[in-house]
Amino acid sequence: MSAVVSFRQMMRRIHPALTALGLLALAVVAAWATSGRPAAAQGAAGATPQGLMSPVGGASAGVAAPISPVTSSGAPGGPDGVAATPIAGLVEVRRGADIVYMSRDGKYVITGDLYQVGSHEDLTELRRRELRRDLISAVPESQMVIFSPPHPKYTVTVFTDVDCVYCRAMHGQIADYNQLGIKVRYMFFPRTGPNTSSWYKAEQVWCSPDRRAALTRAKLGEPLAAKICPNTPVAREYALGEAIGLEGTPGVIAANGALVGGYLTPPQLIAALQQSAKLPTSDQQTASN
Repeated sequence: MSAVVSFRQMMRRIHPALTALGLLALAVVAAWATSGRPAAAQGAAGATPQGLMSPVGGASAGVAAPISPVTSSGAPGGPDGVAATPIAGLVEVRRGADIVYMSRDGKYVITGDLYQVGSHEDLTELRRRELRRDLISAVPESQMVIFSPPHPKYTVTVFTDVDCVYCRAMHGQIADYNQLGIKVRYMFFPRTGPNTSSWYKAEQVWCSPDRRAALTRAKLGEPLAAKICPNTPVAREYALGEAIGLEGTPGVIAANGALVGGYLTPPQLIAALQQSAKLPTSDQQTASN
C-alpha cells in the first residue's frame, strides 16, 4: 500500500492532470512486470549489447548458456513515473530503466522502441541510457570495489558475480583493462539471487579488510575467511541491476549509461567504449528537434 501512496503523491507533483493516468500506469506496469519484460534492451542504437554473459538464475556457474530474461522482483521504487513523449496523446511509463508507452486515455499500451524517422535515432534507448546513468550515479563509489589506473580515460560500472565464468575471465585481465586506461567499478549482482552461495560470497568480499584482494581470491575460487557483516550493499546493488534491466553477468555499463554488454577482451572493450562515446545525448537530441 505504501508504494501505491508514494506513487500517487509523485504523480501529483509531476502534474495534476496526470494523476489518474499515473494510477492506471501503476496497474499496467505491475502486470507488465509480472508477465516478463519485452525483448532485451539494446546497448547502442540499432545494435545488440556485445560480449559474453552468464545468464541470470538457472545456469550453473561456469556454464555458458543463452541469456534468459530477468523476472522482476520489485526493483527499487516500483513504477517510477510518467513523462511526455514527442507524440501527442502518448506518454512514457517507466520503471527503473524499463519503458513502455501508454495512450493518455489509458486504453492502449505499446512495448518496443520509439524511433525518430529523420535521424533514425532510437529515442527509447537514448532515454534508457539516461535512466541507467542516473540510477548508477546515485550510488557513491564508496559502495563499490574499484580497480583503477592513476589517470583513467574511461570508466565502466560492472555488475559482477564471483561465480560467473565470464566475470572471472574479465577479472583475470583487470591489469590489462587498467593499463589501457579503463577504470572498473564493480557492483555485486549474484545471479542466483538472495540466500545462495554466490550471494554469501559477495557479502564476504564486502566484509573483508581488503575488498579488492578478497574479490580477486573469490574469483579464483578460493574460500574467504571473513564473516558476513551488517549493512552490505549486495541487496541494494542486486535490486539496482534488476532495475536497469540486467540480464546476465558481467553487465558492463559505460559512463553515459550505455549497456556495453558482457565480457569483452581489453582491446574489444576499448573499441566498444570509443563507439559508445559517440552516441548522442538527450541534450543533443533536444537541440536537433
